[in-house]
Amino acid sequence: MLKKYLIIFLISMIPLIELRGAIPVALAPEAAEVHLLGMSLHGLGLPILWSYVVCIIGNMLPVPIIYWFALAVIKWGQSKKIPLFSKFCNFCMEKGQKGGRKLQEKAGRGLYFALFLFVGIPLPGTGAWTGTLAASILEMDFKKSIVAVVAGVVLAGIIMGCGTGIITWLVSIF
Repeated sequence: MLKKYLIIFLISMIPLIELRGAIPVALAPEAAEVHLLGMSLHGLGLPILWSYVVCIIGNMLPVPIIYWFALAVIKWGQSKKIPLFSKFCNFCMEKGQKGGRKLQEKAGRGLYFALFLFVGIPLPGTGAWTGTLAASILEMDFKKSIVAVVAGVVLAGIIMGCGTGIITWLVSIF
């Protein structure tokens, strides 16, 4: 049982997959197959409450590290003469600042609520990693950003848990 929880913990730490992929793997029945990025995994049939808690912890563990070090790594990469790496860092900084300015203009004082919704609505590329990276690039307040990201991850987990439950139920009927 511990091995299964470790699997979903590690899946929830992977960028782009995060708990959006870990929760369906955790909740799907053991006979079901779950497809993630071209991989085929068997469902683990774990209870929802503990799976949810483990996935949130796994998803949130990298967040402070991303917040504190992503901007420093990007700025460092911009200053180096490594062609592909510095080009990638410039791209990240330009996209982050451009998107951040648009978001700040539209959201105004509701910037942290916008961050919460960005992380909380489970669409590709809108998880805790991306939201925290954006908060770091925009130099948003650390504590407020973390609260918004945690709340967003909780919302995304609820949405994914409900969605997985509905799909599992429909598949069992048919």
